[in-house]
Amino acid sequence: MFPRQTKSTETGSEGIEQRWQVRCPSSSEGLHSTPGRSWASHRKDAGHHLTETTDFTAFGLSDLRLAAVEALGWTEPTPIQQRAIPLISTGRDVVGIARTGTGKTGAFMLPALEALKAGGGLQVLVLCPTRELAQQVCDDTRDLAKGSTFRAAVIYGGVAYGPQLDALKRGDEVVVATPGRLIDLQDRGKARLKGVRLLILDEADRMLDMGFRPQIEAVVRGLGKRPQTLLFSATMPNAVHALALRMTRDPAWVEASPSGTTAHGIVETAYSVRPDRKPDLLVHLLDQPGWDQVLVFTRTKVGADVLKSRLDRARISCDVIHGDRHMRHRSRAMERFTEGKVRVLVATDIAQRGLDIEGISHVVNYDVPLDPGDYVHRVGRTARAGATGEAVTFVTSADLGAFRTLEYELDRKLEKIHHPDFDFAGSVAMDRQDTSRKRSRTGRRGMGSKAGERLDPEELAALLGHATEEPAK
Repeated sequence: MFPRQTKSTETGSEGIEQRWQVRCPSSSEGLHSTPGRSWASHRKDAGHHLTETTDFTAFGLSDLRLAAVEALGWTEPTPIQQRAIPLISTGRDVVGIARTGTGKTGAFMLPALEALKAGGGLQVLVLCPTRELAQQVCDDTRDLAKGSTFRAAVIYGGVAYGPQLDALKRGDEVVVATPGRLIDLQDRGKARLKGVRLLILDEADRMLDMGFRPQIEAVVRGLGKRPQTLLFSATMPNAVHALALRMTRDPAWVEASPSGTTAHGIVETAYSVRPDRKPDLLVHLLDQPGWDQVLVFTRTKVGADVLKSRLDRARISCDVIHGDRHMRHRSRAMERFTEGKVRVLVATDIAQRGLDIEGISHVVNYDVPLDPGDYVHRVGRTARAGATGEAVTFVTSADLGAFRTLEYELDRKLEKIHHPDFDFAGSVAMDRQDTSRKRSRTGRRGMGSKAGERLDPEELAALLGHATEEPAK
């Protein structure tokens, strides 16, 4: 575990560049070509690394770690844990494909904590795309480290530097960070990463989507000796595959969930709806039994704020998070949602990562996501830890192109649902007193005759029904 690279004959920063030259491309090289083997060839081997066990004791974990696992209520390892923990424990680089909610943090942090040296300073560095995910990973790490003297710190932007600088001075063994703030501290000479022996890139696909490649490269250049490197991603586009090949050395490829798939236990459905009726359709659905804790994704910040106002007027307890909200507000909103103090959380894609909340009954794609990867990450907020959930997508006629592409890329059709008891042709303001009394539901219900925007319902339904045809190139 935590193998250190043999010292280069080079010295100083030039030596550092030489050691990482083949592993971290320059900005001019790009990451969109895939050198060597393709992901398709790697994935043939990805399912072979499976330790068939239903007991965490099979991994040789310490009593402290087993006690922490038991306290968290983990009864048996998940597939990604079965595949990754033994490999990581041997010191091997690992590239893992795993959706959110599959026990990914435990897969890399359990063996990491087992290999830490008390008082050894910063040894494990985890890079995450968002503040929310970084905080979640740090919280999980602290839970797994209970009973030991190990400390974990979280570093991200939008908050005061003080506590983060204190953690770095103190020499916390694990640091979970977003790339931007970490580079800021590096440039100030406050973050010294020479002692890092394990580098973990979590949600690598999202980090590249968010343009963090230059920051990842800058962090790597500051590490000095080559650490053991782990890369986890829910999807494996060419850019991520190329990054994995360059950042790791002879990695084991493990796949707990095929790239681009959603979790087991998620019922995926779609509703055709006129744009001006979307708010009232959401209110109608929220009045149905079983819609207990609901996460709603919008495409824009303005759209999120407008929708929250509509739900407020409908007297539905809700909150909103997006990039324009102060970090303090976002943290408070997530806390209230987690504690069940609000039923509905309206969010932009900032929340598709980092929300690890059990009990989310429904995820609503209020706007069709333009990227299939975003869809996978959005709906992955429900059906976590073996639970079940429902993912609902609202589709207007303007969304048909994106919806066809989505189903084609997912290689499956979403079930089309109709609600005849919803008044699509009615006024914008619905009488929630009537709908809230209709709390009995027997199976799926259909849509009214005015469901389509600029299209007859038959035309819209026909287009939705053929959405898995290959989109035009």
